[in-house]
Amino acid sequence: MGKDEAPGPMSLWRMAAAVAAALAIATVAEPLARRYPDLSALQLWAGPLRNAGLSVACFAGASLAHGIAARRLLRRKKGRRPVPKVLLDLLWFVLLAVATLASLSLFFRQDMSGFLTGSGLVLAVLGFAIRNVLADVFSGLALGIEAPFRIGDWVRIETLAEGRVQEIGWRTTRLVSRDSTYVILPNSQISARRITNFSAPRQEYRDHAELTLPADLPVAEARRLIAEAAATARTISGGKPPEVQVTEYGPTGITYRVKYWVPQHDRELACRNEVFSLIDAALRQQGIRLAAGPKPCDEC
Repeated sequence: MGKDEAPGPMSLWRMAAAVAAALAIATVAEPLARRYPDLSALQLWAGPLRNAGLSVACFAGASLAHGIAARRLLRRKKGRRPVPKVLLDLLWFVLLAVATLASLSLFFRQDMSGFLTGSGLVLAVLGFAIRNVLADVFSGLALGIEAPFRIGDWVRIETLAEGRVQEIGWRTTRLVSRDSTYVILPNSQISARRITNFSAPRQEYRDHAELTLPADLPVAEARRLIAEAAATARTISGGKPPEVQVTEYGPTGITYRVKYWVPQHDRELACRNEVFSLIDAALRQQGIRLAAGPKPCDEC
């Protein structure tokens, strides 16, 4: 079982039993040594047994705390997106670090402030050497905490890539594009770009298509023709009829924008293709051709 998976009830009970057993050993070791002073072996191992018991209790307690948190956070609810794996990894790292420091403090019988101070220079040199990696890691933490996207979301990372989020790691985020291409992006680059999430706050969203028709065609008739044709599309969301708006009006042609609802992002191209095909068939049946549309003015 990975750290990103919720443990079962039996696993949690085993962890709790391990914590209780370790605490019991740590609690009875020294009282037994005082009660039976003639046992030299018990006198010799009482202190190490106590420290070992407390150390095991620290690590078992950290594992138990992580298991309870993971079971609660990964509990699937309707309409709730999964918790990013990086958050559970960060929680496990913090709990493990606390348990390690507590265990070292028990065995060395002093606090760890001197050790941490002495290793500060080494950490500074190491941090400078791996500064790019640290930038990716901290960006991954920020993405995990702010959660602009979750696993399974369709996103567009400006100038970088577009696809479905498959994994959010410490250093990189992995996407799968429409063409089933695996794209791996450093988290520091993602955090510096504009992110468009097509799956939030819900998977359904509205897209649009534009076309320009001759100016001699009445607007009311054109809107009715386009709306009726687009409403017969099977790929778009049902229960929400398309809307047709006029965006450009001029002697060379009138531009219409038809808005429709896409069920989810991976069906966007299919929806657009069907909407255009139905509108094209309706226009050809009526003998209506597209207009060239207004040309942009270079001197404006």
